[in-house]
Amino acid sequence: MEKKINYFENPGIENTEKVIELVKERREELGIENIVVASVSGRTSVKVLESMSDALIVSITHHAGFKGGDDLELQQEYVEKLDNAGVPVYVGSHSLSGVGRGISNKFGGVTPVEIIAGTLRMFSQGVKVCVEISIMAADAGLIPTDKEVIALGGTAQGVDTAVVLKPAHMGNFFDLRINEIIAMPRP
Repeated sequence: MEKKINYFENPGIENTEKVIELVKERREELGIENIVVASVSGRTSVKVLESMSDALIVSITHHAGFKGGDDLELQQEYVEKLDNAGVPVYVGSHSLSGVGRGISNKFGGVTPVEIIAGTLRMFSQGVKVCVEISIMAADAGLIPTDKEVIALGGTAQGVDTAVVLKPAHMGNFFDLRINEIIAMPRP
């Protein structure tokens, strides 16, 4: 099998439209129903919804307090659009940091989960995010673990990475399989 990977010169929001276009094309080729999108404000998930309204989309955002305080970073206008379309918005702890980051922040050192996250970042921040949000969505029961999904992640804003993967629950983390990289930035 021969497949093309789209590489971006730089990470960031400027790649969002192209990633969505590539995901739409690959989704149709593979017949994938489920798409998981990292979307802090909800804006990127709305863009995916506008492009692929027939997909089963899950939007994943930061947990409350990610930037400090108790606030969420979601924007109500996007949440309403997603809610009206039946797109679930998941808010919860990050599967590849969570309590481990709190331990490291308090006592120093590194946890095994942070080493996994660092290893995935060797590909790109977006690859790490794609794996992380897929675990989160699977643990919430929002995506199946017995078939492939497409995950979209990125660096700061928008998306610059898309992968086809077979998700797993947190308790079976090493059963997760990254089957294809559709697009990512060159580090």
